[in-house]
Amino acid sequence: MNEKQKAEFLKLAEKTIQTGKNTQVKEETGLEALYDVPVTVTAVLGKTVMPIHELLRLGPGSIIELDKQVGDSIDIYVNNRLIAKGELVSQGDRLGISMTEIVKAQ
Repeated sequence: MNEKQKAEFLKLAEKTIQTGKNTQVKEETGLEALYDVPVTVTAVLGKTVMPIHELLRLGPGSIIELDKQVGDSIDIYVNNRLIAKGELVSQGDRLGISMTEIVKAQ
């Protein structure tokens, strides 16, 4: 993706977040070729530090306490690049992310 395409993509994403609506990407943006490109999205929900002996004892059903709570700010990465900030939200017994800010490309 070249710099012009990145700028158009970020502008569209920012507009979508500001309006709170799911806007359709128009064909004249020239991004149709990217629609089927797989990307890895990672949301960092928190961190912790533990000694190796505790790590080796972890198994199915183990609980790892993180440093974040519902309402805290989290980072959202696409292909290991920070692209947005969000807020951890809870809805019933599910966790989700509310995107709050698009991070400008560096």
